[in-house]
Amino acid sequence: TPSKETSDSKQLGEWRMNKCLHFIGCYFLPIGLTILLAFLLQDYFSRIQIHAKSRNNKMAGAPEIVVLPSDVEIKERICEAVITIAEKSIKDHGFFSVGFSGGSLAKFLAQGLKDRAGIDWPNWHIFFCDERHVPFDSEDSTYGYFKTNLFSHVNVKEENIYAINFQVSVDAAAEDYVSKIRKLYPGDGVPQFDLLLLGMGPDGHTCSLFPGHPGLEENSKLIISITDSPKPPPCRITMTYPVLNNAANVMVVTAGGSKAEAVKKCLKPENGEPLPAGRVKPSKGKLTWYLDEAAAKLIG
Repeated sequence: TPSKETSDSKQLGEWRMNKCLHFIGCYFLPIGLTILLAFLLQDYFSRIQIHAKSRNNKMAGAPEIVVLPSDVEIKERICEAVITIAEKSIKDHGFFSVGFSGGSLAKFLAQGLKDRAGIDWPNWHIFFCDERHVPFDSEDSTYGYFKTNLFSHVNVKEENIYAINFQVSVDAAAEDYVSKIRKLYPGDGVPQFDLLLLGMGPDGHTCSLFPGHPGLEENSKLIISITDSPKPPPCRITMTYPVLNNAANVMVVTAGGSKAEAVKKCLKPENGEPLPAGRVKPSKGKLTWYLDEAAAKLIG
C-alpha cells in the first residue's frame, strides 16, 4: 500500500498542476484569445479597405489589364467575354447593344463569333464605334468587312445593324448616325451601350480620335465627322468620349510589339495627358484592356 508520504506528494503534484492550469487559464489563454481576436479584426478591416478601394477604382474607370501569350488567346478570351455580356444584357433588358471597331479587332470578332452556337443574334444591335466614309465594297469599310466575314454567316437582323450612310456628305453622315442611335436610345441623354469594343493604333489613337486632333475635346456631340484623318482615308465619323465613357463595358484590344510604347503611355503616362486610348475611362462601367505579351512588355 502507498505510504502517507507518497500520497501527500501526489496530492501536492495535483495541486501544483491545478494551480498551473488555473494560471494559464486566467492569464495566458485570455492573452492568446485577445491576440487572435485582434488578428481577425485587422484582417476583417483590411478586407473592407481592399473592397472599398477596388470599388472606387471601378467607379473611376480604372482598367482591368489582361495579358495573354498571343493574339490567338486574345481572340478566344474576348469572344467569351462578349458572349457573356450579351447574355446578361439580353436577360436584363431584352437586347444587347454593342459597338464594333475595325482593324485586327474586326478579324478577332469575325473569326471568333462566326461559328459559335447558342448566340441570340436576333437580339443584338450592332453599331460601329467609328467608320470610314467609303462605299461598303471598299476594303476600308468596317461594315463591309463584317458583312462579308460575320453578318452573312449568322442570323442577325439586318435592321439591327447600324451602318453609315456613305451616300451623303461626311457631316450629314455623322448627323444621320446620331439619328440611328436615337432609334434604340430615344431622348436627349447620352446612351449607355452595353459594350464598346475598341482597338488602338501604334500612335495611341482609338476609334478615329487621333493625338492632337480637336475631336479629342468634343464634349457635347455623340458623333463627329473627321475630314483630316492622319491615317487614310481622311473622311470618317466617330463616337466621342461622352459616349465611350458612358458605356457599361469597354474593351480595348491590342496586340504586337509595335503597340508597346503606346500602351505604356496610355496606362502609365509619365508626363501630361495620356494618349487618346488612355482617355477612355468609363465613369460607371467596366474597362478591360486585352493585350498580348508583346504589347504589354513595357508596363511590367
